[in-house]
Amino acid sequence: MAEEFHRIRRLPPYVFAEVNGAKAASRAAGDDIVDLGMGNPDSPTPPHIVAKLIETVQDPRTHRYSASKGIPGLRRALAGYYERRFGVRLDPETEVVATLGSKEGLANLASAITSPGDTILVPNPSYPIHQFGFIIAGASVRSIPAVPDETMLQALDRAVRHSVPKPTALIVNFPSNPTAYLADLDFYKEIVAFARKHEIWVMSDLAYAEIYFGDKVPPSILQVPGAKDIAVEFTSLSKTYSMPGWRMGFAAGNPQLIKALTRIKSYLDYGAFTPIQVAATAALNGPQDCVQAMRDLYRERRDVLIPGLAAAGWDVPSPEGSMFAWAPIPERFAHLGSVGFSKLLLARAKVAVAPGIGFGEHGDGHVRIALVENTQRLRQALRNIRGFLQNDNAAPELEDIKP
Repeated sequence: MAEEFHRIRRLPPYVFAEVNGAKAASRAAGDDIVDLGMGNPDSPTPPHIVAKLIETVQDPRTHRYSASKGIPGLRRALAGYYERRFGVRLDPETEVVATLGSKEGLANLASAITSPGDTILVPNPSYPIHQFGFIIAGASVRSIPAVPDETMLQALDRAVRHSVPKPTALIVNFPSNPTAYLADLDFYKEIVAFARKHEIWVMSDLAYAEIYFGDKVPPSILQVPGAKDIAVEFTSLSKTYSMPGWRMGFAAGNPQLIKALTRIKSYLDYGAFTPIQVAATAALNGPQDCVQAMRDLYRERRDVLIPGLAAAGWDVPSPEGSMFAWAPIPERFAHLGSVGFSKLLLARAKVAVAPGIGFGEHGDGHVRIALVENTQRLRQALRNIRGFLQNDNAAPELEDIKP
């Protein structure tokens, strides 16, 4: 018998597990770890959403199987959000499907549209499911630059001219996890024109649409005329309404892609628990002051973290959006790579971050810092980091790092 199944062999070891193991060992030893590693919102879900869940779950009729594509009211609510926020009109019946979080939707759509050997274009670094959803489905991934500028557009042109077979799909994700890059509508116009010309599907991950800190408001690719011909977009309630554990997301856009995703989901699940879908409808249709409060909270944390790191001697770009800072490893520690530096930061500063290589090999010069602790804990982390950077000038070798 084979030691490992074919699809599992195509998945590398989960690099976050090594840092998570060191983190667990440190906590078991009694260390107080400030965990800025996982993008797991720490704020409670707004009370009116929780109240709607409680109200709905009291009705035993909601305990039965739900609708795989999402209850009608929820799909209408998502269409209403798109019209209010982006000026995009969606048909809730043919252009919207509810998913168990955007991650599940991306993976299942990859499975629905991919043939073995297909070539998929994915930014590197990017969120792991963007490439591995297609790798699991049997595709080959070609990396492209992650910055939404002319360099990415030129790489797309080269990919079409030199890939065999020709690429069938492209992933975009702005505001980006992990890099926090934002794209504007002019960039999306270039993407749509390119994809329509070369008959390439586009999957846009817009999970962080509502986390932005300046005048640059993240657009939807569906705002571009003709985008629905080739694009589908994934959104999520996880970050917008602090609902990560509720697993509620959506795909919207091209009817052919929505139909494919709906069909494959019909074989795999019966949809989210109905009370969760009803509560998600209340989130989208209800008061939105909680979204602004969430945005203000992450901005406040960013404005503590970034200047604090600079004062400690670590220059990190200030993100314009998302809940992450994409931090270049200080030069004297660059030889450690992102896993080694993450383990060193955990051991010496008692701060956990995510190693950049977990998002692709081109992320190995960075670590991702998540804004998921309150300002008091962030200041504690900054004190620890300052002490580490000021006192640890030896830049140890990998074998010298111990949790």
